Amino acid sequence: MSVTPIRLRAEDAEDVNIVSACLQDAILPIGNMDFLPEERRFILLVSRFRWETADQPRPGPVADDDHESPYERVQCGVRVEGVTGVKRRGLDLKDRAQMLELLAITPEDGGLLLTFAGGACLRLEGERLRVLVEDVGDPWPTGLRPTHTEGAQQSA
Repeated sequence: MSVTPIRLRAEDAEDVNIVSACLQDAILPIGNMDFLPEERRFILLVSRFRWETADQPRPGPVADDDHESPYERVQCGVRVEGVTGVKRRGLDLKDRAQMLELLAITPEDGGLLLTFAGGACLRLEGERLRVLVEDVGDPWPTGLRPTHTEGAQQSA
């Protein structure tokens, strides 16, 4: 069974909640995000855990080691249009290799809040923000499924 790559657009709070669920546990180095003020755009390139396939057998021929890598991740582009400013907390933008794990995207008055594991967050400011999300490339196998335990986060 093959799953079609996601391609989503969020323009209201309900849409953003769906996008947030799709991107939960996405990982990225801090260098894979950028604010382009002249274009009023914030972009991220993340490795998205494919929750939609997590409880399904992987497509294609069965291999002896499929049990070692039963899950998938895929590169996913995220673009937020209409951003007029970005505020950050708990992020060292100079450490371009620092890995982040996205926990949630939450709509707020006048913007969106991106919350990362460890307490870091970004606030994207702007009115009528539009979020565009699209898988790019082929998924790859991973043996690690993100888990959520109180007080700790683990990721693939």
